[in-house]
Amino acid sequence: MLIRVARAALHFWEEPCISGTAGSGAVFFSGCNLGCVFCQNYAISRGHVGKNITVQRLSDIFLELQGKGANNINLVTAGHFLPVVIDALEDAKNRGLSIPIVYNTSSYEKVEAIRDLDGLVDIYLPDLKYVSSRLSGDFSKAPDYFEVASKAIEEMVRQTGEPEFFVKKKASLNQQMSLWESEDVMDAATYNECADDLMGEGREVLMKRGTIVRHLLLPGCTEDSKAVVKYLYETYGDSIFISIMNQYTPMPQVAGHPLLSRKVTDDEYNEVLDYAIDSGIENAFMQEGDVAEESFIPDFDCEGL
Repeated sequence: MLIRVARAALHFWEEPCISGTAGSGAVFFSGCNLGCVFCQNYAISRGHVGKNITVQRLSDIFLELQGKGANNINLVTAGHFLPVVIDALEDAKNRGLSIPIVYNTSSYEKVEAIRDLDGLVDIYLPDLKYVSSRLSGDFSKAPDYFEVASKAIEEMVRQTGEPEFFVKKKASLNQQMSLWESEDVMDAATYNECADDLMGEGREVLMKRGTIVRHLLLPGCTEDSKAVVKYLYETYGDSIFISIMNQYTPMPQVAGHPLLSRKVTDDEYNEVLDYAIDSGIENAFMQEGDVAEESFIPDFDCEGL
């Protein structure tokens, strides 16, 4: 079976503990099992852009990204190719793939499929887009999104357990960037306290294992965003990290939509952040500056294939 991929390259725009300074080895798969009208990767989500490759070539790509110094292999929207992606991962691991595997997903996946990844994936990077079935039906053609996604995320957290981080330190200035020594593993509390101080001088703090649940704010939907944050914290507490994102970019296909044709305002984003802080959440990532620009969307030009 052939796999359709749009890009395989070092990617620097994930959470700091995923990208680090060396970059995440992101493999963007073409197609998606959701139909989000606002999709930020619309160019590939409909499957029109990309190149067909074999399982063996995908396995080689994983190893090539590791050789370029990638901090991890980041599988972006791979669910609809999952059986063959698993084959490629197993082959690459047998040939020396040793960096963490990140599974980057919309979470609209069956629990059984996520179970098949147990032991192969180290870090889950799922979305939780909505609680509201009305919004998920209107915007993603999936009124059952929360029911499906919440069960999938539960399985992801079961597999990864408590978040773990480590300091990646270059072993020698004469060695390649891909050769590092790992220092002691740290928990989430230590990461929150010490990560900034440990950065620099050839070191970076990366996630070794765990789940980071992402939520992208949509304009006019702050109440549902707060419902997402509430559900995640009440369900998982400090067993996960929550990434609250304001990078929503109105794409051409939403022109004229009464809600989605504008960016999220600072007031909207700050309202959700304040809610998260007041709720007691400590394990969180936030975004600063004007990230709602198309320049943060990579070129899907078949690089690295």
